[in-house]
Amino acid sequence: MNETLMMALAWVFGAVLGVVFFGGLWWTIRKSLYSKRPALWIFGSLLLRMGIVAAGFYLFSERHWERLLLCLLGFIAARFAVIRLTRPWGHNQTRPAQEANHAP
Repeated sequence: MNETLMMALAWVFGAVLGVVFFGGLWWTIRKSLYSKRPALWIFGSLLLRMGIVAAGFYLFSERHWERLLLCLLGFIAARFAVIRLTRPWGHNQTRPAQEANHAP
């Protein structure tokens, strides 16, 4: 297969792994809020998500560091996408008012 195509696929595959990892984290946190055993949810999810991502990086990179690097860049890009997509509606970006530097 063409090496340029493989590099593009590496980035896309890394992004998919990132969506699975960070989307799974978002889902786990929401699920654990109402669970009787939140630690079990969080720890089990961590192991599952890390296993999927580590296996995906290993299998797709096929000992090519360039593919691994592009997978990682796609993974990081997906982090920002998931953060943006899971932000609550109506969340404003304004900074809080600065506090006075002196006592009243």
